[in-house]
Amino acid sequence: MKKIIATKNAPAALGPYSQAVQAENTLFASGQLGIDPSTGEFAAADVQGQTVQVFKNISAILSEAGFEMSDIVKTTVFLADMGDFAAMNEIYATQFEGAFPARSTIAVKTLPKNGLVEIEIIAIKA
Repeated sequence: MKKIIATKNAPAALGPYSQAVQAENTLFASGQLGIDPSTGEFAAADVQGQTVQVFKNISAILSEAGFEMSDIVKTTVFLADMGDFAAMNEIYATQFEGAFPARSTIAVKTLPKNGLVEIEIIAIKA
C-alpha cells in the first residue's frame, strides 16, 4: 500500500507529482530544489545556499513521513553546472552523520525554474 506524503514545510510540487510516496517502510521523495516554501523563491543565488535549502526541504518531507536523515539510503544530485560539484559537496557532507548514503551526481542542461541543484532521495526505515 502506498501513501502520499505532503507538507507545507517544503515547496509544493511544480507539476503533476507528489512531494513523496511511502510504500511500506520505504520513502521515495521527488527532487527538491532550493526553494523556500514560505516565499516560493530560491533561498539563495549560489549553489551552496540552494543546497542548504534543498536539505531543509528534504528534512521537512522526511519528518512529515516519520523518517530521519539517517534513514536515507540513496540520493541523486542533479547539477546545472558540474563546476559547482565541490561547492555543493561541501554542504552535502555536513548533512549526514556516520555512513553516507549511496549517491549519483548528474550534470543536466537546466533544472526547473533555472535552479542550480536538485536532490531526490530514497529512505528506508528499519
